[in-house]
Amino acid sequence: MHHRTIVAGFAGALALSALAIPGAAQADEVSGDIRITKVVANGGKNIVLGTTGGKTFTIAVTATDDSGIEVGRTFPVMWHRPLPNGDYYGLVVPDDIAGKCVRESFTTTTCTYTLEINPRIDLDNTTAGTWTVSAHALANDGDYITKDSAAKAKVLRNSRLTVNASPEPVKKNKTITVTGALTRANWETYKYGGYTKQPVKLQFKKKGTSTYKTLKTVTTDSKGNLRTTTKATADGYFRYSFASTSTTPAVASAADYVDVM
Repeated sequence: MHHRTIVAGFAGALALSALAIPGAAQADEVSGDIRITKVVANGGKNIVLGTTGGKTFTIAVTATDDSGIEVGRTFPVMWHRPLPNGDYYGLVVPDDIAGKCVRESFTTTTCTYTLEINPRIDLDNTTAGTWTVSAHALANDGDYITKDSAAKAKVLRNSRLTVNASPEPVKKNKTITVTGALTRANWETYKYGGYTKQPVKLQFKKKGTSTYKTLKTVTTDSKGNLRTTTKATADGYFRYSFASTSTTPAVASAADYVDVM
């Protein structure tokens, strides 16, 4: 398993760009009236990864200065947590440090960068959750800014949820058993494993209607499995729904239709 930290080659590339990654405890650095006004990672959406391939996403940095922004010198990086030696545990950098820049006015430019994060290179289970985006920019008149925490992004372990209601068909008002399993990506074994002791809602949508109603909350067992019983009162669809945690996204199972006789 490999985890990216700042390395000499990358630091050298930044030096050539007249930019530097801030130290773990370092405050923002600003010279002149340049400002970073907006930073958006992945369009504001969570970055959700499974166990195999990497995921490509963007970071857009908007900066402004009365002299205009020097294109090719705005630069973001995304990291999970600082290390005592000033490096970072988990570090993702743009594929192209020049980015694609759009001049919105004489003073303001937005540069968008493409990055890739891979569960087999950049991640382990401890890195699920909130990451920090640092951003840097230079102006045409030499003003510069380094913003250590310019934005936040969620990097989450993908979740899966199943459901099965039986018997089916079933006589009206008889008891049915609804089973299922909540699993999520493990970035160390590269398999999906049970997400234990998590509250999951059992929901029902009556045939001919459009809204699910929650019947009860069921807690996953030590293997992530779900099992409960309920009364079959009408034809309709059963599903399980998981709300999310700080490391794992919300997910709903596919619907299982039950014919009530």
